[in-house]
Amino acid sequence: MFVLGIDPGLSRCGYGCVEHGRTPRAVAAGVIRTDPALDLPHRLAEVQLELRALIAELRPDVVAIERVLFQHNVSTAMGVGMASGLAMAEAVAAGCDVVEYSPNEIKQAVAGSGSAGKHEIGEMVRTLLGLPNALSPVDAADATAVALCHLARVPGRRARAAVTAAQKASAS
Repeated sequence: MFVLGIDPGLSRCGYGCVEHGRTPRAVAAGVIRTDPALDLPHRLAEVQLELRALIAELRPDVVAIERVLFQHNVSTAMGVGMASGLAMAEAVAAGCDVVEYSPNEIKQAVAGSGSAGKHEIGEMVRTLLGLPNALSPVDAADATAVALCHLARVPGRRARAAVTAAQKASAS
């Protein structure tokens, strides 16, 4: 299973693809950047095209996205929300499953603490993937942490899905 993690953003949209196996393996990581001098529609189109190409190249089974939470800067929150929506739409159009995780869920799954800082998350991503150096920029590490969070949650999701299916079958 390939999981593409997305740390949505309009100026910097991080991505990290991880292959599930006995131990997770990094497949790709990086950042989609847009020029703040461009108008919003052109920036969104650029993010959309880059996401589409990335999904076509990596062919993930699942796209895991960091959930947008309220931010004090409304214009930043709007850009993050728009990039998140583009990621969801492109993933579904490509036939991928889509899941969202809150920042605290990601930190808890990767570092064991919902209050972990950026540096700690970066170091845990490096350790979990056996990388010689932390991923840079931080948006790539954050996106890879989203993918790792999904891999950590998959057994629980499968178990809950099986229980739900069993409950539905017994109710029939």
